[in-house]
Amino acid sequence: MPTNPLADFLLPEGFAAPRPAAVLREGSAVVEMGRFALRAAGDRRSRRETPYAERAGSRLGDPVLLVPGFLAGDGSLALMARALRAQGFRTYRSHIRANIGCTLDAATQLEARLESISMRRGTPVQLVGHSLGGMLARGVAVRRPDLVSNVVTLGSPMLAPGAHHRSLSASVEMLVRLSKAGVPGLMAEDCVAGSCARQSFEECRAPLPRGIGFTAIYSRRDGIVDWRACIDEAAHQVEVTASHLGMAFDPRVIDVVAERLLRTSGASAVEVDRGKSA
Repeated sequence: MPTNPLADFLLPEGFAAPRPAAVLREGSAVVEMGRFALRAAGDRRSRRETPYAERAGSRLGDPVLLVPGFLAGDGSLALMARALRAQGFRTYRSHIRANIGCTLDAATQLEARLESISMRRGTPVQLVGHSLGGMLARGVAVRRPDLVSNVVTLGSPMLAPGAHHRSLSASVEMLVRLSKAGVPGLMAEDCVAGSCARQSFEECRAPLPRGIGFTAIYSRRDGIVDWRACIDEAAHQVEVTASHLGMAFDPRVIDVVAERLLRTSGASAVEVDRGKSA
């Protein structure tokens, strides 16, 4: 059985890793993907039947930056991005190809990406983060409140990052071993059990400045993390019925995300956008 390489302070009392069999609940991701496919097919029919002039218009709200979870890259949120764009939101990729490196480095990269988008659009940015991506999003919002207007987290164990399934512990342990062996760009021991881990955790738990929206979406069916660790008292809390993986593409969850995104916008109605993630 793999050991949990994360520091004890990342698993506070009152939280626990899901039982080994809990990962079987993630099998529902197949059904959730099917729901997305059915919804997408219906949306395509609707667009064909709706004149372009009636469905074109300004983008809704501040731009939206999607942040992937542990071991994942921007592609893991591509379906959510597509669905949000169809509803009128302007989405952006984080440029994280694989979320397997130092969390402080990832936060710095995310901050630079925020600066670029905010400067380009002249507005603050909304952040939607899945799992570890949500923790990064919340930490960066604390660090740079001038760049962020809203944060939505999906299955992000902010209260106890160590409360995850042992399969993730094995993955983290492998990354640390490879880092010790000299492989660059991976989580090192300090990233999961040292000062780097502590700083990331403290930033993630620090109070959000006033004026920043915050929604924490969680599921009791989560087979990867302890769902209780995803509930931040400072957030607007929304429970969904989905697997941990499925939160990234289940249309019912995407509807909740769209509902919690800010929709006020000063965007010009004549601005042209091709509906692609930047």
